[in-house]
Amino acid sequence: MTPTHTANPLLDLQGLPRFDAIEPAHVEPAIRTAIERLDTALTKLEAEVEPTWEGLVEPLEKITEELGRAWGIVGHLMGVKNSDELRKAHESVQGDVVKTFTRVRQSEPIYRAAVEMRDGPAWDTLDAAQQRIVTKMIQHAELAGIALEGDDRTRFNEIQQELAELSTKFSNAVLDATKAWDLTLEDPAEMDGCPASLRELAAESAKAAGQPEATPENGPWRITLDHPSFGPFMQHAKRRDLRERIYRAFISRAGEGEFDNRARIDRILELRQAQADLLGYPDYATMSLATKMAPDVDEVMKLLEELRVASYEHAKTDLAETAAYAKAHGQDEELAHWDVPFWTERVREQQFSFTDEQLRPYFPLPRVLEGLFALSERLFGVEIDAADGEVAVWHDDIRFFRIRDDAGNEIAAFFLDPYSRPAEKRGGAWMDECVGRSRLLVPDDHDLRLPVAYLICNGTPPVGSKPSLMSFREVETLFHEFGHGLQHMLTTIDYDSAAGINGVEWDAVELPSQFMENWCYHRPTLLGFSGHYETGEPLPEDLFEKIVAARTFRGGTAMLRQLYFAMTDLALHHGYDPQRDGSPEDVQRRIAAKTTLMTPLPEDRFLCSFSHIFAGGYAAGYYSYKWAEVLSADAFSAFEEAGLEDESAIRTTGQRFRDTVLGLGGSQHPLEVFTAFRGRGPETTALLRHTFPQDAKS
Repeated sequence: MTPTHTANPLLDLQGLPRFDAIEPAHVEPAIRTAIERLDTALTKLEAEVEPTWEGLVEPLEKITEELGRAWGIVGHLMGVKNSDELRKAHESVQGDVVKTFTRVRQSEPIYRAAVEMRDGPAWDTLDAAQQRIVTKMIQHAELAGIALEGDDRTRFNEIQQELAELSTKFSNAVLDATKAWDLTLEDPAEMDGCPASLRELAAESAKAAGQPEATPENGPWRITLDHPSFGPFMQHAKRRDLRERIYRAFISRAGEGEFDNRARIDRILELRQAQADLLGYPDYATMSLATKMAPDVDEVMKLLEELRVASYEHAKTDLAETAAYAKAHGQDEELAHWDVPFWTERVREQQFSFTDEQLRPYFPLPRVLEGLFALSERLFGVEIDAADGEVAVWHDDIRFFRIRDDAGNEIAAFFLDPYSRPAEKRGGAWMDECVGRSRLLVPDDHDLRLPVAYLICNGTPPVGSKPSLMSFREVETLFHEFGHGLQHMLTTIDYDSAAGINGVEWDAVELPSQFMENWCYHRPTLLGFSGHYETGEPLPEDLFEKIVAARTFRGGTAMLRQLYFAMTDLALHHGYDPQRDGSPEDVQRRIAAKTTLMTPLPEDRFLCSFSHIFAGGYAAGYYSYKWAEVLSADAFSAFEEAGLEDESAIRTTGQRFRDTVLGLGGSQHPLEVFTAFRGRGPETTALLRHTFPQDAKS
């Protein structure tokens, strides 16, 4: 469809993105060219469309590929290499991109042909994946307003445009607010309690901010709201007043001044309800669940409430223990929000006699990667090889790997962007698609396009001559994102629309990622990938035992926190009426009353940085983490039942997991996929047993 090599690297579909050549100046001309080509091709297809796979689905995938791929690269760079120039370029074409894809979804000839396929005599000649692709095409058209006419359609399309713009502005405001605040400390007493890794990071940050004299020993030290800085400071800094200062800054991010997201939240919620009204749904949550695994909002609330009841008393005990410990160790003031991370860490150290900082030297990133890859080989029969330097990357820290099957054939690849770069990279961790598996959308001289993933983390970067020394939470995060990557890369489906993560219901997509986290607590796996970065000495046995024992530490608190987010999300999207219910913050505080044990501070603007639901794909879907955690815990229990030390049984079970959960992707409904793996439907038993093992014993 396009030449092998084009002057504009965003329009080159023959290989992987040419990140060494792509500049913000390429964005607008490339996207406008791709839009023009798609518009022309769509008009032609609408005139010629036939209600067959070859006459509808295949040509539609071909004509949307160029714009979809180019816009995907731009979106990726917005997350990992953000700049004012890129933002301006993105903003200049975003509205037209939304308009173009809306036109595709609202194409009546395409929709009629798809319905004719579904209702026609040839339907049974399609395989299950093809049928699901067509069924979802029809559903997406209906959710895109295909049935709307006149003013209603115009209004719906205006809403789509405005929501896309608001989402981008919300995300940019969070990034800017995070970047805009920092605290430079010059007195060594102000860093009292802070571990060496944080001192090193803070000194490097100070150097980058224009203080070349900064050293880990003598400062100055620059503390930021980026998590590798904020998190350890809250856990370890003895200066209570400084913890309070940074905590108040963190919870009010993007909630005041030039970065204030509050008006955007109001408008986003208003527009989402208007969207639902136009499509005939009572609210946005009901509309959202139309494309998810959960049958309805009531079923979701039932699960969340079951977990809330199971975790609430545990969380109360957690907080009481922390408060008592703080009082016994010299804090006369009542426990405040900024005290909880600090004293919780002290309780954990006392109960389990280890610190995160003791663990870091045993988890240098290169060793952790070796162990992760060895586990993948053990479970799924794949080999992962470094291929650094073979493809273009967007930053010198980026690594590239190829995945081969047990016969040595390459089947997938992935980019790994492991470190925090707060000046240009948004926080958090995520996996995204670079290209999907397809037999239709292939480069020249190939019969299959292999899947390639982006794996993005915000881990602690190397400092000086030391490699990246990971906290245990960073290790878990890497395993989590790699689980997403495995579903994308080990797919056996050849249709891009249903390969890997494509077409998987949103509330099931966390299954493989959360499943992989379980292996961080498996003795041979963990000891296999640990190794002191200086001596190579494996993690001591007693530390492993303490990590496992600490896994359920504050399990009630952790679960209640996720339920707070999920229930707030649903409350804002299910029957929310600002006239009756007050502001979104009023709703948040009502949910907090039953899901938190400490009332949020008056300046708490948590919603203003809740990018998952206001700038990501989790609107009315944050519950997905808990929904999928039920699935992932139940899936891991299949390995427990097989015998975690039985290599033959583990390989057999792993192959079944690969063939179903990882292999089938979006080609079947996730309940069918899960049942094919587990032999039955999902149960909450394993999740509650893993979270509250003391209940299981009593």
